[in-house]
Amino acid sequence: MKSSVVGFAALVVLAAIVIVGGASVFVVHQTEQALVLRFGQPVGERALVTTPGLHFKAPFVENVVYFDNRILDLETSKQEVLAADNSRIEVDAFLRYKIVDSLRFYQSVRTIQGGNNQLGSVLNSAVRRVLGEATMMQLVREDRANLMLRIRDQVNTEALKLGAQVIDVRIRRADLPKQISEQVFLRMQTERQREASEFRAQGAEQKQRIESRADRDVTVLRAEAQRQADTTRGEGDATRNKIFAESFGKDPDFFAFYRSMQAYETGLRDTRFVMSPNAEFFRFFGRPGAEARKSGPAPAPVPTAPQAGAEAKSAPAQN
Repeated sequence: MKSSVVGFAALVVLAAIVIVGGASVFVVHQTEQALVLRFGQPVGERALVTTPGLHFKAPFVENVVYFDNRILDLETSKQEVLAADNSRIEVDAFLRYKIVDSLRFYQSVRTIQGGNNQLGSVLNSAVRRVLGEATMMQLVREDRANLMLRIRDQVNTEALKLGAQVIDVRIRRADLPKQISEQVFLRMQTERQREASEFRAQGAEQKQRIESRADRDVTVLRAEAQRQADTTRGEGDATRNKIFAESFGKDPDFFAFYRSMQAYETGLRDTRFVMSPNAEFFRFFGRPGAEARKSGPAPAPVPTAPQAGAEAKSAPAQN
């Protein structure tokens, strides 16, 4: 019985030692810094612990608060700002900061969430104040970097009072509100359509000018070519007629025969007409050779027998 009591007492003492030992030590990681508090107040010189490793504290009367010693990000909600040129701008900004005085940070805002809330309000105020003195063009293109530096400096002034240091402030996005953006887009679209119509009209005018010039050049070239062709054809015909005249002047009968053959070819092509075979037009068919060429006009046709009888009967009547 006595041994059981001794064993139980030993277990209680061992458990108490473990509990007290566990409450007497704490571990600080590489990315952390710790603040030792006694009943909510910092404990003298050893209140701030920045060295990583195992550390000791008074059990049950002291507690440890940890803070991240890395660079922290703070995102703010989008807000609408009125610029100096009365332009309404929706701005989305964020900042990066680091806790440099854990004791002051704890005394000012207690936790990182409280610090984010405080710094977020300061950032929004600085954004409105700085961008309210700038124009839309300066924010979008000309002086955006300097504006962000001014915002950072103003936020950093307030952050140092909280035990934090602002590393950087960035304006992620600065746009016009949705309604104004749609109106600007429609106005830009209308302007681009007007410019496109103007360019098309200029192109059509230039096209007509080029086509007119080309048509004129074609007409002039065709007229010049036709003139040269007519001149060449006339010179050829003159040379041809001269050769024919010289050739036919030596033999007029052959010229008459040749011209008659041409007349046959031209007059009898796809033509129907009634003509006496004894007509002068067909003299080379009825009397070919030298006899036809030497003879004069064709003799009058000899009347047939009935015609002669008719003339004989009509003679006494005339007497």
